[in-house]
Amino acid sequence: MRTYTLHVPEGALRGDPRALERAHLVRDGFSWGAFAFTVLWFLRHRLWLAALLVLVGLVGLALAGRALGLPPFAALVVTGLASLLVGMEASSLRRWTYGRRGKPARDAVLAGSQEEAELKVAARWLDAESVPSVIPTGATRPAHRRGDDAVIGLFPASEGGR
Repeated sequence: MRTYTLHVPEGALRGDPRALERAHLVRDGFSWGAFAFTVLWFLRHRLWLAALLVLVGLVGLALAGRALGLPPFAALVVTGLASLLVGMEASSLRRWTYGRRGKPARDAVLAGSQEEAELKVAARWLDAESVPSVIPTGATRPAHRRGDDAVIGLFPASEGGR
């Protein structure tokens, strides 16, 4: 199961189908496309600033390797590690760019595929009546019972009240 985040325009209200049409769904995790194609992947997703930053970083890395006189195998390893980093952070750069463009993350779902995530997001977004307006405070903390064997610090609580 993967986590997908939903990015909708700021000010969009739950239940508004027009906002869902302009939304973006971003899968969290490693991106093989960004690993293999780096800058081209960012350009495909219309992430201009991120593509420019990655391009500048890769060119700077290549120039630094040449200035240090790295052998070809070491340069290949460094390039592979840089591509690995891009593949791991591509989804985060996408979320950052959408947030900067006025489409912050508004929801997250767990799904096995992109299609399943789209169905879950649409069902949750369009079902505005099921969204609680106020979260009850008692629901976030479990009730503590005195009869439990509670451990405080390193030692169990004593029966005598000390």
